[in-house]
Amino acid sequence: MMTTQPPPASDAPKLADFLCFSIYSANLAFGRAYKPILEELGVTYTQWIVIVALWEEDNQNVKALGEKLFLESNTLTPILKKLEELGYLRRQRDPADERQVMISLTEAGRHLREKGAQRTLVAASGLAPNEFDQVQKTVARLRDNLLEHARHQS
Repeated sequence: MMTTQPPPASDAPKLADFLCFSIYSANLAFGRAYKPILEELGVTYTQWIVIVALWEEDNQNVKALGEKLFLESNTLTPILKKLEELGYLRRQRDPADERQVMISLTEAGRHLREKGAQRTLVAASGLAPNEFDQVQKTVARLRDNLLEHARHQS
């Protein structure tokens, strides 16, 4: 005996109606847009955001850097090792606290800033610079609100 599913309700949300899917698929699109730029630089997206975070604040400990990037240290450590092998950063024990590893950019790591392509991706988005800025701030606020909500659920 074959059962048939009832037709979906016309008012049921569709995949395109889900904000989470829009953000997920936009992330995939960013990955595709970044791909040729990152291939030219010889780094992955995750390596790239580590470098950008260090431009913002150089000489950070691994824990602070991981918190900023939403990465656990067991995920971040291999990325840092690879960037050190590539000559973009240095990992050194903090003389004040040997348990802490401090991360700082090398000259080559700082030089990647000129090769980076944030402006290219702003243009590729099709958004005016002020719209791009507003979307970024709104998505960051959304992320922070969701993280706060999750903390209260645990």
